[in-house]
Amino acid sequence: MSPADRARDRTRVRIPADVERPDKLLAGLTARQLAILGVTAVALWAAFTATRHAVPIAVFGVVAVPVGAVAAMLALGRFEGVAADRWVSSAWRHHRSPHRLVPAPDGITPPPTFVGAAVSAGGPGPLPAPLRLPVTGIRADGIIGLGADGLALVCRASAVTFALRTPTEQEALVAGFARFLNSLAEPVEVLVRAEPVDLTPAIDALLDSAPGLPHPALEVAARGHARFLAELAERRDLLRREVLVVLRQRGGDDAAGRLHRRAAEAGAALGAAGVTLSVLDGPQTAECLARALDPAGTTRLPGLAGPAAYDTEEPITLAQSARRQPNRTVH
Repeated sequence: MSPADRARDRTRVRIPADVERPDKLLAGLTARQLAILGVTAVALWAAFTATRHAVPIAVFGVVAVPVGAVAAMLALGRFEGVAADRWVSSAWRHHRSPHRLVPAPDGITPPPTFVGAAVSAGGPGPLPAPLRLPVTGIRADGIIGLGADGLALVCRASAVTFALRTPTEQEALVAGFARFLNSLAEPVEVLVRAEPVDLTPAIDALLDSAPGLPHPALEVAARGHARFLAELAERRDLLRREVLVVLRQRGGDDAAGRLHRRAAEAGAALGAAGVTLSVLDGPQTAECLARALDPAGTTRLPGLAGPAAYDTEEPITLAQSARRQPNRTVH
């Protein structure tokens, strides 16, 4: 190992994969685990003290042991990588929450009396609940109004072929991305999403333009490429990958201006890591949100077409965004 490599190893710092891991307070247990075990122990001791003269110890133990076991499982157990108590809490909230949400900004229309009687008798099942989106409006410049939660701005980032770079280039890219992360003072979300891609429009465009090409060899090549795309779509499930950077900003004076300045600063910082950042305008943002909520595009989501966060710009609706579909590249 060269002296330069040894110097780099000395300056490296290991960062745990789970940076949000809670602190251990006592005997390797967190505050949440100690609270669950402590409350259960106090409750069992209080119950034993109150019933020790009326209930035999063996009978009390039959009741107390399962209670203690459940408390220990909730405090110490994990299900699918999630703490047991949080997993149970999430499962309970999911069970209690409505499972059918429909776009109904004006609320669900009450059903007729005979339909309500059929539902109460165990007929078609519970009625759907309205889908409440946090988006109150989208400005023409791409600013998303989130009501009391402030504003947001969506940017599309280009991908970087990290594995094909040399170790020196990889270190430079990581250092550039680290500088961007260290400069953050407001919430930022990096989202990598994938959705199915339909090659039918590209195939039809190739077949339509093939007869008008200036040379027969070009026509043969175009038809061959269209045939290749058709066979590729039949053999594999093709996905389109997209990297989005979402900037959040609390409300206040010139909040929209601060968001755009932060986007420009983020673009300059990520440029050092080889990433190109482009801010989405209003129609592109509405179209991106619509695809994220309904990739098939079969449902209109009127919740995105609410009033704008500011009166200085006209809000963009999904109907307007459908008229402007940006070109995409299949990866």
